[in-house]
Amino acid sequence: MKVSKLRLLADARSAKAGGEQAMAARQRARLAELVAWARTRSPYYRHLYRGLPAGANDVALLPATTKSELMAAFDDWVTDPAVTLAQARAFADDPARIGEPFAGRYTLTTTSGTTGTHGIFLQDAPARAVTSAMMARMLANWLSIRDVAHIMRGGTRMALVAPVGGHFASTVAAARLRGRSRVAAFSVHQPLDDLVAELNAFRPTVLAPYASIGALLASEAEAGRLHINPALVTLSAEGLPTPEYARIAAALRAKVRTSYACNECPFLSYGCSEGWMHVNADWAILEPVDEQHQPVTPGKPSHNVLLTNLANHVQPILRYDLGDAVLARPDACPCGNPGPAVRVQGRAADLLTFPRPGPAGEQAPVILAPLPLATLLEAVPGLELFQIVQTAPTTLRIRLLPAPGADPDALWRQVETRMRDLLARHGLGHVAIERASEPPQQNAGGKYRAVIPAAAPTSRSAVDTP
Repeated sequence: MKVSKLRLLADARSAKAGGEQAMAARQRARLAELVAWARTRSPYYRHLYRGLPAGANDVALLPATTKSELMAAFDDWVTDPAVTLAQARAFADDPARIGEPFAGRYTLTTTSGTTGTHGIFLQDAPARAVTSAMMARMLANWLSIRDVAHIMRGGTRMALVAPVGGHFASTVAAARLRGRSRVAAFSVHQPLDDLVAELNAFRPTVLAPYASIGALLASEAEAGRLHINPALVTLSAEGLPTPEYARIAAALRAKVRTSYACNECPFLSYGCSEGWMHVNADWAILEPVDEQHQPVTPGKPSHNVLLTNLANHVQPILRYDLGDAVLARPDACPCGNPGPAVRVQGRAADLLTFPRPGPAGEQAPVILAPLPLATLLEAVPGLELFQIVQTAPTTLRIRLLPAPGADPDALWRQVETRMRDLLARHGLGHVAIERASEPPQQNAGGKYRAVIPAAAPTSRSAVDTP
């Protein structure tokens, strides 16, 4: 199915200009189309919706779905009968295939398994076109004429600070952009000193790091080691304490914006100047709910949130249990964006701090962001779930859950080699790595934190993500 990108861009502008009613009308029509498609083309949804009347297009009438249920029924869930879970897993486990289209036509990404299940997600060409249109809407909302002029004067250079391996959305995007001199991907796994030197040489006008990496780079700028002048810093993947966003903006002398999204819906929302995330409601539905999946009154924190991606027809995401808690704004946002506004209670970007002997016996602490450590192990084939726990200042205990059929000892050797190599690159060869006998543990919110710093709280804590 061909999609006109220009038509999508025009419709995105028209929907936003038309306000809440225009977005709601498009949402209703697209939901009806997706439900009909799923009932016709997906055996999983045909069975799940068998008791619903024809034309049941009220999202509240649809049963909720979970990652574990959908992955267990993968071959029946997808609407392309030529796609199988075995093929998708083999593709995801092959690092040589990173950046290639899966089955010649789909973008494949994987998730980290914070709910206990690894996810494999596909996007077809129409879904990618919608993602591009929503990205254009986001940038138009973020950038002033002055910002655009700043970016153009600096050579329009974008720096993606992302994993170098694994089928992640950021890596796939970087792979597509490979070869364009004005877009460069920088590894989150390298020592901070090396990253700073590379960014100083590249001089980006747009900087797109993980949130925790953004905080570290702000500290480098404050210390006088990072010398870049971006117009825009767009943070992703993690939440930070609210004051950190202002600190990053001041240190890098740039506009700082964030987005709340996921592999299941890469274009879900984007942040505004008032510190709220606005859902692209013409193409996505986000429902704050309680423990029984009943609606939560705006202004009150939800227990969970259900996601519907209206653009994905190859792998329908309908009332999907995302596992996050949100606070929906009860009134119109002063920024003027008509999309529903939420604040997200998600994973905090806790930093790992290790002591390292410096000159003359001084202690020179080394700080690592948690997400680079996590992404390093997510790319290990046969590893279903893992957890890195800092049990002492110089000790990491690693809990592993092998995939069915995987050799636990061989898996551990791969994990240990990767971890020791990364620590050595950061001058942390003295840090001990322990193989845990216990499996990864859930926190009070029901999720598996991939990285737990020393003395970190075990329950999920509220983090604002402006």
